[in-house]
Amino acid sequence: MDHDHSASDRHEHNHGALQSGDHNHQAGKHIHGVGGHAHGANQRRTFWAALITVCFMVLELIGGLTSGSLALVADAAHMLTDSVSLGFAWFAFKLAARPSDALRSYGFDRLQIVVAYTNGVAMILVVVWIFVEAGLRLLSPEKVEATTMLWVAAAGLLANIGAFIILNGADRDNLNIRGALLHVLGDLLGSVAAIVAAIVILRTGWMPIDPLLSALVGLLLLSSAIRLVRDAGHILLEGVPSHLSADEIARDLCQSVQGVDNIHHVHIWALTSERPLITLHARLSEAVTSASVISEIKDRLKKKFGISHATIEIELESCADNNQPLRGC
Repeated sequence: MDHDHSASDRHEHNHGALQSGDHNHQAGKHIHGVGGHAHGANQRRTFWAALITVCFMVLELIGGLTSGSLALVADAAHMLTDSVSLGFAWFAFKLAARPSDALRSYGFDRLQIVVAYTNGVAMILVVVWIFVEAGLRLLSPEKVEATTMLWVAAAGLLANIGAFIILNGADRDNLNIRGALLHVLGDLLGSVAAIVAAIVILRTGWMPIDPLLSALVGLLLLSSAIRLVRDAGHILLEGVPSHLSADEIARDLCQSVQGVDNIHHVHIWALTSERPLITLHARLSEAVTSASVISEIKDRLKKKFGISHATIEIELESCADNNQPLRGC
């Protein structure tokens, strides 16, 4: 697939590109449609999860410092970063609901991806800190007040379960929600680890269980954090969505839309995980009209591939951009 198309070329197909009127990106006309309801629900659920996390972060921090438990302090650190991350996630949803303007023709949707990427990086840094602290605790074990640790961890677990249930009902295909869920899941696992460590210490007095379980939680979170950073980074780099293929789309359009001789100069990217976009050149035979073919191509892209925003340049002779590969026909 050719990647010489610049960002301005993608966003401002000014050399003969034809677009349907239902994708007007002038100021004040950024329409979310059916997705607006889900967007509002995501925003509300993120707010309540953030509020719960903030309240119990304070409780766990006090309990961890009082009991001397690394598991509780680590979980409080999770909750501190999670409170900030959930706050940013909520703000991203709130800002993304604003209409597009003259400077931001696509609106603020991409901010969700920036926040998701930041959340993933933040979680990786937290995991690194937990590993370092766990190593130091293993080398020099510290006494832990297990009873206090147990009760505080149990209260934190209930709070984290509540926050997880709230977020789990949101759109889990949304990367911003995935980032928020990752942080809350980290808190939940941290509380479970603290409870198990407290019980082991109460029954056996074996202090190393506290840092060992903290490191185990870190390992469980690390792979999810890396996947989140990878997926969000792919969108920020305007990579092709994983479920779409330029070659497959080109072949399908050539086969299903009458009058299309070939498809080339195909570029696919996404504003968010739910909003793929495409630009392409379509060379037509002389027996068809441009307007009818454009409508058919757009309809096919929407129904077959879920792409509701397409910019199409129609060509009747040679391509205005030289050395572009032909696809599909």
